[in-house]
This record gives sequence, C-alpha cells and structure tokens, in this order.
Amino acid sequence: MVILNWNTEGFLRQFLPGLARSVQAVPGAEVIVADNASDDGSINVMREVFPGVRTIIFEKNLGFTGGYNEAFHKIVDMAPEGDAPEYFVLINSDIEVPTGWLEPLVEWMDSHPGCGACAPKLHSYQQREMFEYAGAAGGFIDKYGYPFCRGRILKKLERDMGQYDSPAEVFWATGACLMVRSELWKQLGGLDSRYFAHMEESDLCWRMKLEGYSVNVVPSSMVWHVGGGTLPASSPMKLFLNYRNNLLMLSNNLPKHYGVEEFRKGQGP
Repeated sequence: MVILNWNTEGFLRQFLPGLARSVQAVPGAEVIVADNASDDGSINVMREVFPGVRTIIFEKNLGFTGGYNEAFHKIVDMAPEGDAPEYFVLINSDIEVPTGWLEPLVEWMDSHPGCGACAPKLHSYQQREMFEYAGAAGGFIDKYGYPFCRGRILKKLERDMGQYDSPAEVFWATGACLMVRSELWKQLGGLDSRYFAHMEESDLCWRMKLEGYSVNVVPSSMVWHVGGGTLPASSPMKLFLNYRNNLLMLSNNLPKHYGVEEFRKGQGP
C-alpha cells in the first residue's frame, strides 16, 4: 500500500497513524510512503515521527503516474524472490480510514479472480454522510467521453442513504483509494506516465476492461477523503490536465473498440 506524497506534511501527521494501525489486522499488508521530492518537511516528519514506516524518496516530482509506477516497481524489486505483493493499493495522503476498511477489499479480490481493481465508497471528510466528489461510489463515462459517478451530479453531492450498498461493477474507480491486482498492473505497464496526474486511473480501469477484467466498488468498505489536497479546484493546471487527459484517454482506448476507418467516416460513438 503506497501513499504518494507531495508537500502534504499535515495530512501525514493527521491520517498516517490511523492508516498504519488499520493494516495491522491484514497479514502481509504494509503502508509505504513514496515522496515526490517534497520541500515542506514531509521527509523530516517521516524520519522523526514515523521512523517505522518504510519510505521511498524520489529526487524529483514524478507526478501521480510516474510516482506510483516507480514506487511499485521498487517494491517488487525489494521483495524477496517469490514474495512480491499480490495486490497494490494506491491511497492518497488525505484519506481517513476506519477500522476494518481494508479487509472487504482483500476478500473481494480473493473471491473474484476476474476483478482487476476494486475500491471502497468515498465519503467527504468535511460532510461525513455525503459522497465525495473525486470518486463517490464509482463511475462511468458517457458516449462523448464525459466521466461521471454514482453519488454526485456535476458538483452536487448525494447523501449516502444506502442507495449504493450493493457491490457493483463500474467503468472506473478513483485512484484516491484503489486496490489493483499486481500482476495485471505489471501486464498493462501500470499507469500511463503521459498523464502526469488526473484521469490516469480511469484510463487504467478502461485498459483493464479491454483485457476482460472487471472494476468494482465494494460498499462494505468506506473511507473519508478531504479532496483537493495537492491541486485545488481553482488551479489552471488542474483544468488543463483534466481536458488534455480526457482526450488522451479516448485516444488510448477507443480505437480498440472501433476501427480507424469507422472514425474517419464519423461512425464512432
């Protein structure tokens, strides 16, 4: 399980203790912090406050995609032969977890070998009973490539009243908290590093589905997400990445559904 950190010292202090305690009940589970060249004191916090948590330090900011790809690559390389982790978990530094959140995800993956990735329900940290914008209860895309998810309509959030409490297959699940099958991750080459950040998990989920795997939300697991911890909604860079990466995602994956000639003739979706 990797927290990819970039200048979120405060979130590490706030949420890492609970996360570290929560994984102790799951054999073989470990929290690792991969730092994307933070300059806010995060490294000192890890050394002084959390010396028992393994840390991977990058010399430059590799982005969300490059950071996770490199972190999981190093984890596999450092594992004893034949003892590489079966599952990877991507989890943001601004996630608060309750006791017992991880077990349902492991149980789901163990009992559903055709599932490539699964995620918990995502609640808002600020409004505890509301879904959170970034992923809510899993998402889809419409025929124009616009992503949306269960639990919100545009910026309007739903209150969780049990309406999504049945396990469901979705088209994408948020990378804020996502469990993936490690062998499939390696087979697909991990996240597409061209994205840097934003929508890279949707692209990964799409590629999994093209290989015949499902992506599921496991509602018996739920976490709280602060959101906007790295790039706020007002950031021009965030806007740029969202628009550019949406086009990149379509370019990556649609030709596998529809031939080039159909696109040229305007017969695509």
